[in-house]
Amino acid sequence: MSEQKMLVLDIDGTLTNSKKEITPATKKAIRKIQEDGHVVVIASGRPTPGTAKVANELQLDKTGGFVLSYNGARITDWKTKEIIYQNTLDAQVPSTLYEYASVNNLGLVTYQEQNVVTGTRHDDYMEMEARINEIPIVDVDNFSEFVDFDVNKCLLTAPVDVAKEHEDAIADMLPNANVCRSEPFFIEVMPQGVDKAASLDRLVQILNMKQENTICCGDGFNDLSMIQYAGVGVAMENAQEEVKSKADFITKSNDEDGIVHVIDTFF
Repeated sequence: MSEQKMLVLDIDGTLTNSKKEITPATKKAIRKIQEDGHVVVIASGRPTPGTAKVANELQLDKTGGFVLSYNGARITDWKTKEIIYQNTLDAQVPSTLYEYASVNNLGLVTYQEQNVVTGTRHDDYMEMEARINEIPIVDVDNFSEFVDFDVNKCLLTAPVDVAKEHEDAIADMLPNANVCRSEPFFIEVMPQGVDKAASLDRLVQILNMKQENTICCGDGFNDLSMIQYAGVGVAMENAQEEVKSKADFITKSNDEDGIVHVIDTFF
C-alpha cells in the first residue's frame, strides 16, 4: 500500500445525503479504502450515541475506525469503544446557559448517555436534533440541578435571524468556552480549545500518522477548523460559501456522491 491516509468525514450534509442516508456507492468506496488499510474517521457535532448508526454502517467497529463526537470534545475508538480522549465544560456553564436561554426564550439541550436533556420549551430545531440522532428528549424540572455530570457540549437553538447575535453574546459571556454555529440555527458550546482540528491533531499523534496525509471533508462552519488543518481540506458543493473559500478542493454535493469523488481523486 502507498502511505497510510486518514479520511475524515463530517456526517450531516457531507457523508449523508439530503435524506440522511449513506448511498451504496459511498459505502462501497469507503469500504475499498478501509480494505486498503487507510483510516476512516467520523468527525461530527453530534453526540456519541447520535453517531453510532452511521459508524456501524461504515463498519468502523470492524475496521478500527474512530469517532470524534461533540465537535471533537470526545474521541472514541469504535472497535474497542474506549474513550481515548475527552474534554468537558466547566461545571457552572450549563446553569449559566440555562439562565440565558430562559431569559432569551431559546432552546437548550445537553446530552446524557442515550438521551437529549432539556429544561426549556421544545422547538422544531430541538426536535430535529433528537430525530437526527435517534435519541429521545428527556424534560427535567430543574436543568441546573439535574446536570451534575460531565458535559462535553451544550446546544442552544435560536431562530436563524437572531442566532448570530446570540452566538456573539454567549461567546462574550463565556470567554473560557468555544462557541460556534454548526447550522444557522444551532449554537454549540464546547470546552475551550475544542474543535474538530484540535481533536484530529490529537488523534493523528496517537496513531503516529502525518498531518499531510489527512483528507477532511465538510460543509458547515464547525468543519472550517479541520478543513484548514488537513493535508487536503475538502468542501462539499453544498457547503457554506465561507467554508468553500477556505478549502483546497471542492467536491460534488452530498446528493451527488461527493465523497466518492474525493476518494477517486485522492486515494
